[in-house]
Amino acid sequence: MLNIRAGFPLLILLAVSVGAAVAQQTAEKADLDYQVAAVLYMQKSAEYRALSYQAYNLARLRLDADLDKKNVKKLPKDQRKLPRSIVVDIDETVLDNSPSQAVGIKNGRPFNTKDWYAWGEMRKAKAVPGAVEFLNYAVSKGVKVFYISNRDEIQKAATIDNLKSVGFADVTAENVLLRTSESSKDARRATAGNKFRIVMLVGDNLDDFTSAFERKSIADRFAETEKAQAEFGRRFIVLPNAMYGTWENAIYEYGRLTDAQKAEKRAAALELP
Repeated sequence: MLNIRAGFPLLILLAVSVGAAVAQQTAEKADLDYQVAAVLYMQKSAEYRALSYQAYNLARLRLDADLDKKNVKKLPKDQRKLPRSIVVDIDETVLDNSPSQAVGIKNGRPFNTKDWYAWGEMRKAKAVPGAVEFLNYAVSKGVKVFYISNRDEIQKAATIDNLKSVGFADVTAENVLLRTSESSKDARRATAGNKFRIVMLVGDNLDDFTSAFERKSIADRFAETEKAQAEFGRRFIVLPNAMYGTWENAIYEYGRLTDAQKAEKRAAALELP
């Protein structure tokens, strides 16, 4: 007969071990089904491709207008002789990482640094439609392109390799500026504008354009968008990204929540009749 009292510590240890294993399995098998439609939209909809081409076609029109000598005469004197630059984000702006997102959904694994680094090392991200053609056109016109991304600095070699492999010209360690400490891109944008005149910024997240959007509530992000409305399609060129972004973090109020809490926040955020 089992001595219950003698075996009690063992039962507790067993229960804790089982609980930890279940918790680990739950963490590894997160329910990410809510992301499926967004990834399919990015991968399978012609509309997504059309929007990307539209963004880069508009960017080219704006660049051509800026290259016009008549435009230069309208600039302040201290900017007329500065060489031009364009600032672009990388992920979901010039490189498509939807396969990485899809693998996460299939395996029930939310975003994590280990998987993200592994995807980057594969160097398999394809170019976003229209990106290579536009940026290489800009380079051919003497415009310096700065790739400013919140990929970590440890990913730099793989990132440069991937950008080159899909056809981007003039990609070097000097113009690929990744995150070394802070997430805000202000300091790196300042570097891009130090000896150049930034003609436009291209990104899929409003934080790619100005720090005015950073860590703001949904209402405040809307308000900042209204303030900057004249810049969109002119100096700010936005690419679509329904998979992830600060827009989702704002729904969670930038909190560190469980999957269940995030699901509650998403449901509560829906606007009903």
